[in-house]
Amino acid sequence: MVDPITGRRADQMNGQEAAGSNPPQQPGGTGTSLESRRPIWEPASREQDTPDDSRLPERRWVSERAGVSEKPDEVDPVRPVRPQSGTILPARRSRISHLARDSRMPVWRRRLLIAVALGVVFTVLTNWRVGLTVAVLVGIADAVIRARSSASGSAEGLTTSAQRRTKKELAKLERSGYRALHIRMIPGSEEVIDHLLIGPTGVYAIDSEQWDKRLPVRTRNARQLWHGPFSQRDRLEHARWEAAEASRFISDALGEPVSVRPAMAVYGPAIPWGVATIRDVDVFGGDRLRKYLRKHSAGARAPRLTPSEVERIYTAADRVLKPKSKH
Repeated sequence: MVDPITGRRADQMNGQEAAGSNPPQQPGGTGTSLESRRPIWEPASREQDTPDDSRLPERRWVSERAGVSEKPDEVDPVRPVRPQSGTILPARRSRISHLARDSRMPVWRRRLLIAVALGVVFTVLTNWRVGLTVAVLVGIADAVIRARSSASGSAEGLTTSAQRRTKKELAKLERSGYRALHIRMIPGSEEVIDHLLIGPTGVYAIDSEQWDKRLPVRTRNARQLWHGPFSQRDRLEHARWEAAEASRFISDALGEPVSVRPAMAVYGPAIPWGVATIRDVDVFGGDRLRKYLRKHSAGARAPRLTPSEVERIYTAADRVLKPKSKH
């Protein structure tokens, strides 16, 4: 006869009891476990089919049962991972740290200083309402003036701050008899001359260069120009070629030789010399531009140009060197 609880036959049970056998013991405890007394018709508990690693989450257990493998280092994207004790997390960058590297920061700083200074002055002289109104109006006026200046520069093709700074400096020389053309195409090529200047001291093709101020500038034997570890030989050769092309086209248009002097105005790093002629190109800091033009003649032993000659060369250059087309 079969016992409905244990599933064993009565004679087997009697034989075991007669032999004095004991029921199996659970590790770490005494007595018969409840699992051993489970009826045969009751399905096995899920804990028996769970993999040995009981720490696996439910999602992984189901996927392994379905035959889908997962990488052991995958993390549930829904559950955030908490750092262990003693873990050093990387410091978060300040959300405003990028403002210090913004190229417009000097403009904003200057505008703010002017507005605050005038606001304080009018506050002291009158009252705070007038001072605040003046500060706001000054800030708006400065923004409008700079916006118009930038729009004018963009219309002429001036794309870099160095080109705009050179244009501003050259405009101050108009009273001294100088005429300037900016961003002019060289016929038969895609190259442009940043600034072509015609004045009493001659004709100049000026390149405006904006370099990294953190790297030093040095020269060697009047043949080499270095900006940090980078040789600027190509830039020198290009500046000399631009001046030669401008001279050729202007001379053909006038029917007489016109000498054009190549020059390079560098902005950013400190230039440790006044003016250095390197590979026939005059190299100097952008802040020395006007001083260079007054003291260095563009043509070797050439007489100064009269106002009528300046205007005639300017007109010819404007005709043969077209402005860069705007797209």
